[in-house]
Amino acid sequence: MSDGVFEQIAEALYQQGYAVLDHALPDAICGALAQEVRDLPAERFRQAGIGRQEAYIKADTIRRDEICWIDNQTDAGRAWLEWADQLQQVINRRLFLGLFSFESHYAHYQAGDFYKVHRDAFRGQQNRVLSMVAYLNPNWQAADGGELLIYPSEGDTPLLRVVPEFGTLVVFLSEEFPHEVLPAQEDRYSIAGWYRINSGNSRRVDPAS
Repeated sequence: MSDGVFEQIAEALYQQGYAVLDHALPDAICGALAQEVRDLPAERFRQAGIGRQEAYIKADTIRRDEICWIDNQTDAGRAWLEWADQLQQVINRRLFLGLFSFESHYAHYQAGDFYKVHRDAFRGQQNRVLSMVAYLNPNWQAADGGELLIYPSEGDTPLLRVVPEFGTLVVFLSEEFPHEVLPAQEDRYSIAGWYRINSGNSRRVDPAS
């Protein structure tokens, strides 16, 4: 089943630069991740910020979610990362993007939390090529808010409005599409991930995540 999903994602990226699929993530993996993120102790999460390295700051007027990075130390984490790696292989084979590594974290939005319009590829840091979001919210209702809005590269009319329902997957070119998360009215859980290229040169190679 996943092979067909991977091919659909690759084709949509080729045609339009983004893909949105309902029930794309296998139920077993999605269910395990949804359970794990709710079971994590509060101290594992930290307030999210914006920017990277020296430019990193916390700015709750722009972003108010909390995050926990995912590794391969749990069954759920391993299953997710293996699935993401399989997708990476298909995309590289089909689209020749040269994706080199993948990083991802859980994101928890409490009632009232949001993330204003932004791009995922930081200025001067062009190694984030592809963004991916997976939603972990069973029984999400329209009144619960928290939709993802994706905008064209130029213009302020959204291309897409995605409800953060269980199993829905969004993949898009990181540099091309500004996006935002509208305020949630209930606890909202997701995974945000990024595929990177190797930004090193002949003397330096970035470590794979």
